[in-house]
Amino acid sequence: MLRARRSPRSSNRDSLCHNALTQRHLDLKNEFYAKVKERGQPTDVEVRLRKQIVKLKELRSDDKDELAQLRADREALVRVVNQLTLENRQLRQQLTAPSSVVRLLPSQPQPPTG
Repeated sequence: MLRARRSPRSSNRDSLCHNALTQRHLDLKNEFYAKVKERGQPTDVEVRLRKQIVKLKELRSDDKDELAQLRADREALVRVVNQLTLENRQLRQQLTAPSSVVRLLPSQPQPPTG
């Protein structure tokens, strides 16, 4: 997935705006947190988001484990391919090398004529 790159200037501007908002409007920030504390329990949205965060963390962990397994499998496959390439090269050399050995194949018994 491609993401648009932000210029460092844009990033600094965003952080400055955020800092300005949180520092200039402390009364609104404090009022917000007071209402949250007063309510005593999280909202449905917060509960849903927290569950989604837990699920995403589990998926990320599973993906991390799967990625580690795939990397190990890749290493094993690379070793097997290298071994098979070596064996293939050796067999091709044996086929092209002149052989002084003559092999006699067993003959099948002939039925009696008569």
